[in-house]
Amino acid sequence: MITVKNLTIRLGNFVLESVNLIVPRSGYAVLMGKTGCGKTTLLECICGLKRAQSGSIFFGDHEVTRLRPAERGVGYVPQDGALFNTMTVRDQLAFGPRVRGWHKRDALDRAGELADELGIDHLMDRRTKGLSGGELQRIALGRALSCRPQVLCLDEPLSALDDETREEICELIMRLRCNHPFTALHITHSRAEAERLGDLVFIIDGDGRVRGRD
Repeated sequence: MITVKNLTIRLGNFVLESVNLIVPRSGYAVLMGKTGCGKTTLLECICGLKRAQSGSIFFGDHEVTRLRPAERGVGYVPQDGALFNTMTVRDQLAFGPRVRGWHKRDALDRAGELADELGIDHLMDRRTKGLSGGELQRIALGRALSCRPQVLCLDEPLSALDDETREEICELIMRLRCNHPFTALHITHSRAEAERLGDLVFIIDGDGRVRGRD
């Protein structure tokens, strides 16, 4: 479960004020709103990449408001994927577990499990240059899931994909939900994407407040 209570975030003249939302355990929530309304800012605050001025964030019963990103148990898929150009796919998938102290063999085994599940096992020795958008997004999803996070945050993960590839990744996300017990918050501008993936939808209004969509 993700619970945000009375959260206020200020960045210069921009303010998100008194944000409240609840995503049930294992739920998949979609966050929508106009460009520049603060969707990514809120997502990054939940991940620990930006700080709130006031309010609180809970994952289940555990408050994470002041914890560092690595301490929150969050998997994050940024809008541009943010993959490492110098690493092989195998190393990308093993990176999170390794920096969190997993034994190398365990991290590589986890990478292999994810590669098989994501349909990218044939890419394990490749680097990212020359890979398709769909392949890159599968790698980004795998990296986000590598440490078995309780919360998954996705920032417009399908926006740069063509229609056919977007449909493939939607189906992949739906399968991943069956196999991984994560709670998700997913930013998108696409109503069709929201209807396809979301159990519930939140809208950030122009005044910086979040409401559920009727």
